[in-house]
Amino acid sequence: MKIRIKSDIALSKTGFVFNPQTGESFSLNPMGSEIFCLLRDGFSTEEVVKIITDRFDVSAHSFSTDLDDFVAMLRRYELTDEA
Repeated sequence: MKIRIKSDIALSKTGFVFNPQTGESFSLNPMGSEIFCLLRDGFSTEEVVKIITDRFDVSAHSFSTDLDDFVAMLRRYELTDEA
């Protein structure tokens, strides 16, 4: 599944996310920043699972569940183009 991050969402090198439409800001940890960048760069959730599980010692099932939660959070905070 493709998750489209809104084009005007800013992410700093330190993991600070800013949504200019709502004025809200959030902080991501390094893993969250990496996932955010992969999604923003157009990778599908399936591709993100493969990339992360290849790089880190985590099961695909466990990470997929965490990724689903992360994507739900992105949607809840209006950082994606889809509902």
